[in-house]
Amino acid sequence: MLIPRIIPCLLLRNKGLVKSVKFKDYKYVGDPRNAIKIFNEKEADELIFIDITATIENHPPPFNIIEEIASECFMPVCYGGGIRRIEDIKTIFNLGIEKISISSHAVENPSFIRKAADIFGSQSIVVCIDVKKNFFGKYEVVTHNAGKNTGLDPFEHAVKMVKIGAGELLINSVDRDGTMTGYDLKLIKKIADSVDVPVIACGGAGKVEDIKDVIKLGGASSGAAGSLFVFYGKHRAVLISYPELRDIELLFDITPKPEN
Repeated sequence: MLIPRIIPCLLLRNKGLVKSVKFKDYKYVGDPRNAIKIFNEKEADELIFIDITATIENHPPPFNIIEEIASECFMPVCYGGGIRRIEDIKTIFNLGIEKISISSHAVENPSFIRKAADIFGSQSIVVCIDVKKNFFGKYEVVTHNAGKNTGLDPFEHAVKMVKIGAGELLINSVDRDGTMTGYDLKLIKKIADSVDVPVIACGGAGKVEDIKDVIKLGGASSGAAGSLFVFYGKHRAVLISYPELRDIELLFDITPKPEN
């Protein structure tokens, strides 16, 4: 089998990286360039950067920071946050980013996903779906950093997004975010079983075995995580890390390729 992707998901606020717990209680974890340098050395599969202020503050993507990220990274990068115009996407791709992620605007203006996919190709368009259980315990799509309830069913929304052009889905559990208690396997599996595009699971990973579970049991194509790769120990000391290739191969029972 192919080695599943294991993806650090990093949150941008202003010019720094932060990490949240249930989309709140943000903790500063460092400079993006320092993190990128480490993930380059560790040969991470891919990076996801989400600007958490762009949408709620109604400002465009931070193109200067995006350009720095693209120039520093040796691996594919997906950027999300504040994307509302086709011109935004074009600029981001011209800066060297491979994929873009759209969350709030996909809810507000679904036709934008179709237009973006028609112009740039579905393979480069990721729809991020932030999901939170409501008062009655029912899954619901939320936007604006979980500050806005939409009333949308995440499973129906996922199917709709794929039908109109999303080439990949990033499913983020608000309730599990930063808790390091494991992914919401029920949520991920139901969405993964409902669509025919890759599903990236995010929210809750506390150990690399959680990523194996969400892929093997939850049907995700890859696992994304934040706290797992930026914190160490019960006191959540900041330490950027990423598993070695051999450890990933052992985790998924993959026989390594023989060396030439």
